Amino acid sequence: MEAGIRAVGLTKSFGGIRALDGVDLDVREGAVLGLLGPNGAGKTTAVRVLTTLLRPDAGSAQVAGVDVLRHPGRVRSLIGLCGQSAAVDEYLTGRENLRMVGELYQLRARDAKARARELLEWFDLTEAADRPARTYSGGMRRRLDLAAALVVRPPVMFLDEPTTGLDPRNRLALWELIETLAVEGTTLLLTTQYLEEADRLAHGIAVVDHGRVIARGSADDLKARTGGERVEVVVHDRRLIGTAVAALTPYREGPLGVEQHTRRITVPVSGGARVLADVIRELDRRGVLIDDIGLRRPTLDDVFLSLTGHAPEGADPGKDV
Repeated sequence: MEAGIRAVGLTKSFGGIRALDGVDLDVREGAVLGLLGPNGAGKTTAVRVLTTLLRPDAGSAQVAGVDVLRHPGRVRSLIGLCGQSAAVDEYLTGRENLRMVGELYQLRARDAKARARELLEWFDLTEAADRPARTYSGGMRRRLDLAAALVVRPPVMFLDEPTTGLDPRNRLALWELIETLAVEGTTLLLTTQYLEEADRLAHGIAVVDHGRVIARGSADDLKARTGGERVEVVVHDRRLIGTAVAALTPYREGPLGVEQHTRRITVPVSGGARVLADVIRELDRRGVLIDDIGLRRPTLDDVFLSLTGHAPEGADPGKDV
């Protein structure tokens, strides 16, 4: 399958700041790549280069098979971009915004009007269609912005922290829309600091820090590379905690933790589901009743912390470089 987005050795400096330092990206056609990294890592700079808004100092890039540097106009006709803030004309109505975008892409007036109506329905904006965009809530403006990026049904979409600042309900709605786009074959590059977002939406993940890609793979690959599987057991009877600890000790790969007040025992392990099954059998053999047991794997938060040395900033993401 052809690459929907490919970048090789992208570099970009602003004065003495190296925003991109040899970035390589490869997104297969119809896939979603999650681009993760702390503020200032270079995520937005990469998006601006790939969408022809910035020219790199070195490197090459193709979008939908078209060279970004040689044919920027053609690239712009093949992409949609939803940035960190809604790029709509707040004095126009939602309907007028979408019709204007269609006409800028040289759709016939009739086609632009029909496409606007279709998108307003799809993004649940029909009731607000004839109100000025300045009266929209943040979630409505974000949906209108994404609708504008889809007026010409682009084969490639760039979503630069599209859910920043949205409440949980609107964030979930946008996730569902992004999933629909992916199912329909759109290639998407998604920058985000919400790790749950990348875990749910992305087929592959690239972690960027200080302008370089420091890790790549699926969410499961990155979690497995980080390590840290653990079995957590909650025993039914506090008096049997010692017996349970004895049952778990042969499987431990590190310090074993006991919380007396919650009756919870945590033990680092390796071997995944096979070890979990062995632990359950051993507890049963020793007559230890359990209220809960599970194999806990690292989250993307753990991966992020391991790779970058600090927690993600998704709770209050700021402007990226």
